[in-house]
Amino acid sequence: MPVAVVRRAVRETVSGLPREFWWLWTSTLINRLGAFVATFMALYLTLDRGYSASYAGLVASLHGLGGVVSSLVAGVMTDRFGRRPTLLVAQVSTAGSVALLGFMQDPVAIAGVAFLVGMASNASRPAVQAMMADIVRPEDRVRAFSLNYWAVNLGFAVSSIGAGFIAEFSYLAGFLIEAGMTLVCAFVVFAKLPESKPVQVAKETAPAVGLGTVLRDGRFMSVVGLSFLVALVFQQGSVGLPIAMGEAGFTPADYGTAMAVNGVMIVVLQIPVTRFIEHRDPRRLLVVSSILAGYGFGLTAFAGSVGVFTLTVCVWTLAEIVNAPTQTGLVVRLSPVHGRGRYQGMYTLSWALASLVAPVMSGLVIDRFGAAYLWGLCAVVGTVAGLGYALLMRRLPTEDSVLAPVRDSARASVPGARPASLADDVTVEVGPAAVGCGPALEAAPVPVPVLIPAPASASPTESAPA
Repeated sequence: MPVAVVRRAVRETVSGLPREFWWLWTSTLINRLGAFVATFMALYLTLDRGYSASYAGLVASLHGLGGVVSSLVAGVMTDRFGRRPTLLVAQVSTAGSVALLGFMQDPVAIAGVAFLVGMASNASRPAVQAMMADIVRPEDRVRAFSLNYWAVNLGFAVSSIGAGFIAEFSYLAGFLIEAGMTLVCAFVVFAKLPESKPVQVAKETAPAVGLGTVLRDGRFMSVVGLSFLVALVFQQGSVGLPIAMGEAGFTPADYGTAMAVNGVMIVVLQIPVTRFIEHRDPRRLLVVSSILAGYGFGLTAFAGSVGVFTLTVCVWTLAEIVNAPTQTGLVVRLSPVHGRGRYQGMYTLSWALASLVAPVMSGLVIDRFGAAYLWGLCAVVGTVAGLGYALLMRRLPTEDSVLAPVRDSARASVPGARPASLADDVTVEVGPAAVGCGPALEAAPVPVPVLIPAPASASPTESAPA
Protein backbone atom coordinates (compact mmCIF):
# COMPACT_ATOMS: atom_id res chain seq x y z
CA MET A 1 0.00 0.00 0.00
CA PRO A 2 1.45 3.42 -0.93
CA VAL A 3 2.82 5.43 1.97
CA ALA A 4 0.67 8.41 0.99
CA VAL A 5 -2.50 6.31 1.29
CA VAL A 6 -1.49 5.06 4.73
CA ARG A 7 -0.71 8.57 5.91
CA ARG A 8 -4.04 9.87 4.69
CA ALA A 9 -5.89 7.01 6.39
CA VAL A 10 -4.10 7.65 9.68
CA ARG A 11 -4.72 11.40 9.45
CA GLU A 12 -8.43 10.91 8.79
CA THR A 13 -8.66 8.44 11.66
CA VAL A 14 -7.12 10.70 14.31
CA SER A 15 -8.14 14.14 13.05
CA GLY A 16 -11.00 16.18 14.48
CA LEU A 17 -10.89 14.73 17.98
CA PRO A 18 -10.39 17.20 20.86
CA ARG A 19 -7.19 17.40 22.88
CA GLU A 20 -9.00 16.25 26.02
CA PHE A 21 -9.88 12.99 24.27
CA TRP A 22 -6.22 12.24 23.57
CA TRP A 23 -5.26 12.82 27.19
CA LEU A 24 -8.04 10.44 28.22
CA TRP A 25 -6.83 7.98 25.57
CA THR A 26 -3.27 8.29 26.91
CA SER A 27 -4.49 7.57 30.44
CA THR A 28 -6.29 4.45 29.19
CA LEU A 29 -3.19 3.21 27.34
CA ILE A 30 -0.94 3.72 30.37
CA ASN A 31 -3.48 1.94 32.57
CA ARG A 32 -3.61 -1.11 30.30
CA LEU A 33 0.16 -1.19 29.81
CA GLY A 34 0.44 -1.69 33.55
CA ALA A 35 -2.35 -4.27 33.91
CA PHE A 36 -0.12 -7.08 35.14
CA VAL A 37 -2.11 -8.42 38.10
CA ALA A 38 -5.12 -9.70 36.14
CA THR A 39 -2.74 -11.60 33.86
CA PHE A 40 -0.73 -13.49 36.48
CA MET A 41 -3.14 -13.61 39.46
CA ALA A 42 -4.00 -17.31 39.02
CA LEU A 43 -0.32 -18.26 38.62
CA TYR A 44 0.62 -16.11 41.59
CA LEU A 45 -1.90 -17.81 43.88
CA THR A 46 -1.26 -21.39 42.74
CA LEU A 47 2.47 -21.44 41.98
CA ASP A 48 3.93 -18.77 44.24
CA ARG A 49 1.55 -19.00 47.22
CA GLY A 50 0.70 -22.69 46.85
CA TYR A 51 -3.08 -22.33 47.03
CA SER A 52 -5.49 -24.63 45.20
CA ALA A 53 -7.11 -23.94 41.87
CA SER A 54 -10.47 -23.73 43.64
CA TYR A 55 -9.20 -20.96 45.89
CA ALA A 56 -7.78 -19.11 42.87
CA GLY A 57 -11.21 -19.38 41.23
CA LEU A 58 -12.87 -18.02 44.38
CA VAL A 59 -10.53 -15.01 44.39
CA ALA A 60 -11.25 -14.40 40.71
CA SER A 61 -14.99 -14.53 41.42
CA LEU A 62 -14.67 -12.06 44.30
CA HIS A 63 -12.67 -9.76 42.03
CA GLY A 64 -15.51 -9.93 39.49
CA LEU A 65 -18.13 -9.41 42.20
CA GLY A 66 -16.37 -6.21 43.21
CA GLY A 67 -16.72 -5.03 39.62
CA VAL A 68 -20.45 -5.77 39.68
CA VAL A 69 -20.94 -3.70 42.82
CA SER A 70 -18.87 -0.76 41.61
CA SER A 71 -20.59 -0.57 38.21
CA LEU A 72 -23.70 1.02 39.70
CA VAL A 73 -21.97 2.92 42.49
CA ALA A 74 -19.47 4.50 40.08
CA GLY A 75 -22.27 5.38 37.65
CA VAL A 76 -24.07 7.33 40.36
CA MET A 77 -20.82 9.03 41.45
CA THR A 78 -20.08 10.00 37.84
CA ASP A 79 -23.38 11.87 37.55
CA ARG A 80 -23.51 13.28 41.07
CA PHE A 81 -19.90 14.32 41.74
CA GLY A 82 -18.47 14.52 38.24
CA ARG A 83 -16.35 12.48 35.85
CA ARG A 84 -12.96 13.82 37.00
CA PRO A 85 -13.42 13.22 40.77
CA THR A 86 -14.74 9.71 40.11
CA LEU A 87 -11.75 8.90 37.91
CA LEU A 88 -9.31 10.24 40.48
CA VAL A 89 -10.90 8.32 43.36
CA ALA A 90 -11.07 5.12 41.28
CA GLN A 91 -7.48 5.27 40.09
CA VAL A 92 -5.93 6.24 43.42
CA SER A 93 -7.98 3.51 45.13
CA THR A 94 -6.89 1.00 42.51
CA ALA A 95 -3.24 1.88 43.01
CA GLY A 96 -3.51 1.56 46.79
CA SER A 97 -5.47 -1.71 46.79
CA VAL A 98 -3.23 -3.36 44.16
CA ALA A 99 -0.09 -2.46 46.12
CA LEU A 100 -1.73 -3.74 49.33
CA LEU A 101 -2.69 -7.03 47.64
CA GLY A 102 0.96 -7.75 46.90
CA PHE A 103 1.77 -7.76 50.62
CA MET A 104 -1.18 -9.87 51.82
CA GLN A 105 -0.33 -13.31 53.26
CA ASP A 106 -3.54 -14.55 54.90
CA PRO A 107 -5.96 -16.23 52.44
CA VAL A 108 -8.96 -14.37 53.85
CA ALA A 109 -7.12 -11.05 53.54
CA ILE A 110 -6.09 -11.84 49.96
CA ALA A 111 -9.70 -12.61 49.03
CA GLY A 112 -10.98 -9.44 50.71
CA VAL A 113 -8.43 -7.16 49.08
CA ALA A 114 -9.05 -8.82 45.69
CA PHE A 115 -12.69 -7.80 46.08
CA LEU A 116 -11.57 -4.21 46.75
CA VAL A 117 -9.28 -4.28 43.69
CA GLY A 118 -12.23 -5.42 41.56
CA MET A 119 -14.37 -2.59 42.89
CA ALA A 120 -11.73 0.10 42.40
CA SER A 121 -10.49 -0.98 38.98
CA ASN A 122 -13.97 -1.25 37.48
CA ALA A 123 -15.16 2.08 38.95
CA SER A 124 -13.36 4.15 36.33
CA ARG A 125 -15.21 2.68 33.33
CA PRO A 126 -18.52 4.59 33.59
CA ALA A 127 -16.61 7.84 34.15
CA VAL A 128 -14.29 7.28 31.16
CA GLN A 129 -17.16 6.45 28.83
CA ALA A 130 -19.30 9.36 30.06
CA MET A 131 -16.42 11.83 29.72
CA MET A 132 -15.67 10.57 26.22
CA ALA A 133 -19.31 11.08 25.24
CA ASP A 134 -19.19 14.58 26.74
CA ILE A 135 -16.14 15.84 24.86
CA VAL A 136 -16.48 14.12 21.45
CA ARG A 137 -18.92 15.19 18.74
CA PRO A 138 -21.76 12.70 18.08
CA GLU A 139 -20.56 11.96 14.55
CA ASP A 140 -17.08 11.10 15.88
CA ARG A 141 -18.07 8.94 18.84
CA VAL A 142 -17.86 5.54 17.16
CA ARG A 143 -14.35 6.43 15.97
CA ALA A 144 -13.39 7.69 19.44
CA PHE A 145 -14.70 4.59 21.23
CA SER A 146 -12.92 2.42 18.68
CA LEU A 147 -9.61 4.21 19.25
CA ASN A 148 -10.07 3.79 23.00
CA TYR A 149 -10.82 0.09 22.56
CA TRP A 150 -7.70 -0.18 20.40
CA ALA A 151 -5.63 1.39 23.18
CA VAL A 152 -7.07 -1.08 25.70
CA ASN A 153 -6.08 -4.07 23.58
CA LEU A 154 -2.70 -2.69 22.58
CA GLY A 155 -1.86 -2.06 26.22
CA PHE A 156 -3.13 -5.48 27.26
CA ALA A 157 -1.09 -7.23 24.56
CA VAL A 158 2.10 -5.51 25.70
CA SER A 159 1.38 -6.00 29.41
CA SER A 160 0.65 -9.72 28.89
CA ILE A 161 4.15 -10.17 27.47
CA GLY A 162 5.71 -8.04 30.19
CA ALA A 163 3.81 -9.85 32.94
CA GLY A 164 5.57 -13.12 32.11
CA PHE A 165 9.02 -11.59 32.45
CA ILE A 166 8.13 -9.68 35.61
CA ALA A 167 6.60 -12.80 37.22
CA GLU A 168 9.87 -14.69 36.71
CA PHE A 169 11.70 -11.94 38.57
CA SER A 170 9.21 -11.02 41.30
CA TYR A 171 5.43 -11.16 41.61
CA LEU A 172 5.56 -8.33 44.14
CA ALA A 173 7.30 -6.16 41.54
CA GLY A 174 4.32 -6.70 39.25
CA PHE A 175 1.89 -5.47 41.90
CA LEU A 176 3.98 -2.40 42.63
CA ILE A 177 4.57 -1.54 38.96
CA GLU A 178 0.84 -1.71 38.25
CA ALA A 179 0.14 0.49 41.29
CA GLY A 180 2.73 3.02 40.10
CA MET A 181 1.40 3.18 36.53
CA THR A 182 -2.15 3.60 37.83
CA LEU A 183 -0.94 6.59 39.85
CA VAL A 184 0.52 8.00 36.63
CA CYS A 185 -2.95 7.71 35.09
CA ALA A 186 -4.40 9.61 38.04
CA PHE A 187 -1.80 12.33 37.57
CA VAL A 188 -2.70 12.67 33.87
CA VAL A 189 -6.38 13.04 34.78
CA PHE A 190 -5.58 15.58 37.52
CA ALA A 191 -3.20 17.67 35.41
CA LYS A 192 -4.71 17.54 31.93
CA LEU A 193 -8.44 16.76 32.05
CA PRO A 194 -11.00 19.39 33.06
CA GLU A 195 -14.37 18.34 34.41
CA SER A 196 -16.77 17.58 31.54
CA LYS A 197 -19.97 17.04 33.51
CA PRO A 198 -22.70 19.09 31.76
CA VAL A 199 -24.03 22.14 33.57
CA GLN A 200 -27.76 21.84 34.05
CA VAL A 201 -28.95 25.33 33.07
CA ALA A 202 -32.72 24.97 32.99
CA LYS A 203 -33.61 22.69 35.87
CA GLU A 204 -37.31 22.95 35.27
CA THR A 205 -36.90 21.30 31.87
CA ALA A 206 -34.50 18.61 33.12
CA PRO A 207 -36.17 15.83 35.14
CA ALA A 208 -33.94 14.10 37.66
CA VAL A 209 -32.27 10.90 36.48
CA GLY A 210 -31.86 8.17 39.07
CA LEU A 211 -31.24 4.44 38.94
CA GLY A 212 -35.00 3.97 38.91
CA THR A 213 -35.15 6.04 35.71
CA VAL A 214 -32.62 3.73 34.11
CA LEU A 215 -34.45 0.58 35.22
CA ARG A 216 -37.76 1.91 33.87
CA ASP A 217 -36.20 2.74 30.50
CA GLY A 218 -37.47 -0.28 28.61
CA ARG A 219 -35.53 0.25 25.40
CA PHE A 220 -32.24 0.85 27.18
CA MET A 221 -32.65 -2.09 29.57
CA SER A 222 -33.34 -4.26 26.52
CA VAL A 223 -29.99 -3.11 25.14
CA VAL A 224 -28.38 -4.02 28.48
CA GLY A 225 -29.98 -7.48 28.29
CA LEU A 226 -28.77 -8.01 24.73
CA SER A 227 -25.32 -6.77 25.73
CA PHE A 228 -25.30 -9.37 28.51
CA LEU A 229 -26.05 -12.13 25.98
CA VAL A 230 -23.29 -10.96 23.64
CA ALA A 231 -20.86 -10.67 26.57
CA LEU A 232 -21.66 -14.27 27.61
CA VAL A 233 -20.58 -15.39 24.15
CA PHE A 234 -17.37 -13.35 24.06
CA GLN A 235 -16.41 -14.49 27.59
CA GLN A 236 -16.05 -18.04 26.26
CA GLY A 237 -12.78 -17.05 24.65
CA SER A 238 -11.15 -16.91 28.07
CA VAL A 239 -13.42 -19.37 29.90
CA GLY A 240 -14.84 -22.14 27.74
CA LEU A 241 -12.16 -22.27 25.04
CA PRO A 242 -9.16 -23.14 27.28
CA ILE A 243 -11.19 -25.84 29.07
CA ALA A 244 -12.38 -27.37 25.78
CA MET A 245 -8.91 -27.28 24.24
CA GLY A 246 -7.42 -28.84 27.37
CA GLU A 247 -9.95 -31.69 27.36
CA ALA A 248 -9.21 -32.26 23.67
CA GLY A 249 -5.53 -32.79 24.47
CA PHE A 250 -4.12 -29.42 23.46
CA THR A 251 -1.47 -27.69 25.57
CA PRO A 252 -1.61 -24.23 27.18
CA ALA A 253 0.85 -23.11 24.51
CA ASP A 254 -1.62 -24.18 21.82
CA TYR A 255 -4.34 -22.12 23.48
CA GLY A 256 -1.98 -19.15 23.81
CA THR A 257 -1.13 -19.39 20.11
CA ALA A 258 -4.79 -19.36 19.10
CA MET A 259 -5.67 -16.49 21.45
CA ALA A 260 -2.69 -14.41 20.39
CA VAL A 261 -4.47 -13.95 17.07
CA ASN A 262 -7.26 -12.13 18.92
CA GLY A 263 -4.96 -9.39 20.20
CA VAL A 264 -3.02 -9.10 16.95
CA MET A 265 -6.20 -8.76 14.86
CA ILE A 266 -7.63 -6.07 17.13
CA VAL A 267 -4.42 -4.05 17.08
CA VAL A 268 -4.05 -4.36 13.29
CA LEU A 269 -7.67 -4.18 12.12
CA GLN A 270 -9.54 -2.05 14.70
CA ILE A 271 -8.77 1.29 13.06
CA PRO A 272 -9.31 0.33 9.38
CA VAL A 273 -12.51 -1.59 10.20
CA THR A 274 -13.79 1.40 12.16
CA ARG A 275 -13.21 3.63 9.13
CA PHE A 276 -15.42 1.23 7.16
CA ILE A 277 -18.27 1.01 9.72
CA GLU A 278 -18.15 4.53 11.18
CA HIS A 279 -21.18 5.96 9.38
CA ARG A 280 -23.09 2.76 8.69
CA ASP A 281 -26.40 1.63 10.16
CA PRO A 282 -25.73 0.56 13.79
CA ARG A 283 -28.66 -1.87 13.71
CA ARG A 284 -27.15 -3.90 10.90
CA LEU A 285 -23.72 -3.78 12.49
CA LEU A 286 -25.03 -5.08 15.83
CA VAL A 287 -27.15 -7.77 14.19
CA VAL A 288 -24.28 -9.00 12.02
CA SER A 289 -21.67 -8.83 14.80
CA SER A 290 -23.90 -10.72 17.26
CA ILE A 291 -24.62 -13.52 14.82
CA LEU A 292 -20.98 -13.60 13.68
CA ALA A 293 -19.85 -13.93 17.31
CA GLY A 294 -22.30 -16.75 18.00
CA TYR A 295 -21.41 -18.76 14.93
CA GLY A 296 -17.71 -17.96 15.29
CA PHE A 297 -17.75 -19.79 18.60
CA GLY A 298 -20.18 -22.34 17.17
CA LEU A 299 -17.58 -23.35 14.57
CA THR A 300 -15.30 -24.36 17.45
CA ALA A 301 -17.34 -27.59 17.69
CA PHE A 302 -15.72 -28.68 14.41
CA ALA A 303 -12.15 -27.69 15.36
CA GLY A 304 -9.63 -30.53 15.55
CA SER A 305 -6.35 -28.70 15.16
CA VAL A 306 -4.68 -25.52 16.36
CA GLY A 307 -5.09 -24.06 12.87
CA VAL A 308 -8.87 -24.53 12.90
CA PHE A 309 -9.15 -23.18 16.44
CA THR A 310 -7.20 -20.13 15.27
CA LEU A 311 -9.58 -19.71 12.33
CA THR A 312 -12.58 -19.64 14.68
CA VAL A 313 -10.82 -17.02 16.81
CA CYS A 314 -10.45 -14.89 13.66
CA VAL A 315 -14.20 -15.07 13.03
CA TRP A 316 -15.38 -13.98 16.47
CA THR A 317 -12.59 -11.43 16.82
CA LEU A 318 -13.93 -9.65 13.73
CA ALA A 319 -17.33 -9.60 15.43
CA GLU A 320 -15.70 -8.12 18.55
CA ILE A 321 -14.01 -5.37 16.54
CA VAL A 322 -17.36 -4.32 15.03
CA ASN A 323 -19.51 -4.81 18.13
CA ALA A 324 -17.48 -2.97 20.80
CA PRO A 325 -17.49 0.63 19.47
CA THR A 326 -20.95 0.31 17.88
CA GLN A 327 -22.62 -0.88 21.07
CA THR A 328 -20.88 1.71 23.23
CA GLY A 329 -22.01 4.44 20.81
CA LEU A 330 -25.58 3.14 21.02
CA VAL A 331 -25.51 3.33 24.82
CA VAL A 332 -24.48 7.00 24.63
CA ARG A 333 -27.19 7.67 22.06
CA LEU A 334 -29.88 6.28 24.34
CA SER A 335 -28.61 8.03 27.49
CA PRO A 336 -29.94 11.38 28.75
CA VAL A 337 -27.08 13.88 28.98
CA HIS A 338 -27.35 14.32 32.75
CA GLY A 339 -27.69 10.56 33.32
CA ARG A 340 -24.77 9.30 31.27
CA GLY A 341 -22.89 8.02 34.30
CA ARG A 342 -25.77 5.91 35.58
CA TYR A 343 -26.56 4.61 32.09
CA GLN A 344 -22.91 3.72 31.46
CA GLY A 345 -22.76 2.07 34.88
CA MET A 346 -25.73 -0.14 34.03
CA TYR A 347 -24.15 -1.03 30.69
CA THR A 348 -20.86 -1.90 32.44
CA LEU A 349 -22.87 -4.05 34.84
CA SER A 350 -24.00 -6.28 31.95
CA TRP A 351 -20.38 -7.21 31.19
CA ALA A 352 -19.46 -7.61 34.85
CA LEU A 353 -22.38 -10.00 35.38
CA ALA A 354 -21.41 -11.94 32.26
CA SER A 355 -17.90 -12.39 33.67
CA LEU A 356 -19.50 -14.02 36.75
CA VAL A 357 -22.08 -16.17 34.94
CA ALA A 358 -19.93 -17.35 32.01
CA PRO A 359 -17.48 -19.51 34.03
CA VAL A 360 -20.32 -21.29 35.83
CA MET A 361 -22.34 -21.73 32.63
CA SER A 362 -19.45 -23.08 30.55
CA GLY A 363 -18.31 -25.44 33.31
CA LEU A 364 -21.77 -26.93 33.82
CA VAL A 365 -22.47 -27.36 30.11
CA ILE A 366 -19.08 -28.94 29.37
CA ASP A 367 -19.26 -31.30 32.38
CA ARG A 368 -22.81 -32.46 31.76
CA PHE A 369 -23.16 -32.40 27.98
CA GLY A 370 -19.75 -31.82 26.41
CA ALA A 371 -17.99 -28.91 24.74
CA ALA A 372 -19.92 -29.31 21.47
CA TYR A 373 -23.13 -28.34 23.27
CA LEU A 374 -21.47 -25.21 24.64
CA TRP A 375 -20.50 -24.07 21.14
CA GLY A 376 -23.98 -24.84 19.85
CA LEU A 377 -25.43 -22.81 22.71
CA CYS A 378 -23.16 -19.90 21.74
CA ALA A 379 -24.59 -20.00 18.20
CA VAL A 380 -28.13 -19.93 19.60
CA VAL A 381 -27.39 -17.06 22.01
CA GLY A 382 -25.70 -15.02 19.25
CA THR A 383 -28.68 -15.54 16.97
CA VAL A 384 -31.14 -14.51 19.70
CA ALA A 385 -29.10 -11.37 20.39
CA GLY A 386 -28.99 -10.50 16.68
CA LEU A 387 -32.75 -10.89 16.33
CA GLY A 388 -33.21 -8.84 19.48
CA TYR A 389 -31.20 -5.95 18.06
CA ALA A 390 -33.13 -6.14 14.78
CA LEU A 391 -36.48 -5.86 16.58
CA LEU A 392 -35.38 -3.31 19.18
CA MET A 393 -33.89 -0.80 16.76
CA ARG A 394 -36.52 -0.82 14.02
CA ARG A 395 -37.77 2.64 14.95
CA LEU A 396 -34.58 4.08 16.36
CA PRO A 397 -34.28 7.65 14.99
CA THR A 398 -31.17 8.67 13.13
CA GLU A 399 -28.64 10.82 14.96
CA ASP A 400 -29.31 13.79 12.70
CA SER A 401 -33.06 13.65 13.27
CA VAL A 402 -32.45 13.51 17.01
CA LEU A 403 -30.08 16.46 17.13
CA ALA A 404 -31.87 18.78 14.71
CA PRO A 405 -34.80 19.73 17.03
CA VAL A 406 -32.36 20.42 19.87
CA ARG A 407 -30.23 22.70 17.69
CA ASP A 408 -33.26 24.52 16.33
CA SER A 409 -34.74 25.07 19.79
CA ALA A 410 -31.44 26.29 21.18
CA ARG A 411 -30.84 28.67 18.28
CA ALA A 412 -34.38 30.01 18.49
CA SER A 413 -33.52 31.38 21.94
CA VAL A 414 -30.48 33.26 20.57
CA PRO A 415 -31.37 36.49 18.74
CA GLY A 416 -29.62 36.87 15.41
CA ALA A 417 -28.19 33.38 15.35
CA ARG A 418 -27.73 31.91 11.88
CA PRO A 419 -29.91 28.94 10.81
CA ALA A 420 -28.88 25.55 12.11
CA SER A 421 -27.32 22.96 9.89
CA LEU A 422 -26.70 19.28 10.43
CA ALA A 423 -23.00 19.94 10.88
CA ASP A 424 -23.67 22.11 13.94
CA ASP A 425 -24.22 21.16 17.51
CA VAL A 426 -24.91 22.90 20.79
CA THR A 427 -22.08 24.06 23.03
CA VAL A 428 -22.55 23.32 26.69
CA GLU A 429 -20.34 24.79 29.41
CA VAL A 430 -18.19 22.18 31.11
CA GLY A 431 -16.18 23.15 34.16
CA PRO A 432 -13.86 26.11 33.71
CA ALA A 433 -14.16 26.17 29.94
CA ALA A 434 -16.62 25.27 27.24
CA VAL A 435 -16.06 22.26 25.06
CA GLY A 436 -17.50 23.09 21.66
CA CYS A 437 -18.91 20.30 19.54
CA GLY A 438 -19.39 22.13 16.30
CA PRO A 439 -19.46 25.86 15.46
CA ALA A 440 -20.27 28.05 18.44
CA LEU A 441 -23.44 30.10 18.62
CA GLU A 442 -22.89 33.74 17.72
CA ALA A 443 -24.61 35.42 20.69
CA ALA A 444 -22.29 33.96 23.28
CA PRO A 445 -23.56 35.91 26.33
CA VAL A 446 -27.04 34.44 25.96
CA PRO A 447 -27.31 31.16 27.87
CA VAL A 448 -28.32 28.17 25.79
CA PRO A 449 -30.88 25.93 27.52
CA VAL A 450 -29.90 22.31 27.87
CA LEU A 451 -32.72 20.12 26.64
CA ILE A 452 -32.98 16.79 28.40
CA PRO A 453 -34.63 14.01 26.38
CA ALA A 454 -37.53 11.95 27.60
CA PRO A 455 -36.83 8.40 28.75
CA ALA A 456 -35.46 6.40 25.86
CA SER A 457 -38.19 3.79 26.15
CA ALA A 458 -40.69 6.33 24.90
CA SER A 459 -38.62 8.30 22.42
CA PRO A 460 -34.85 7.88 22.59
CA THR A 461 -33.31 11.27 21.95
CA GLU A 462 -29.97 12.87 22.59
CA SER A 463 -29.40 16.39 23.76
CA ALA A 464 -26.43 18.56 23.02
CA PRO A 465 -23.14 16.83 23.68
CA ALA A 466 -21.91 18.11 26.98
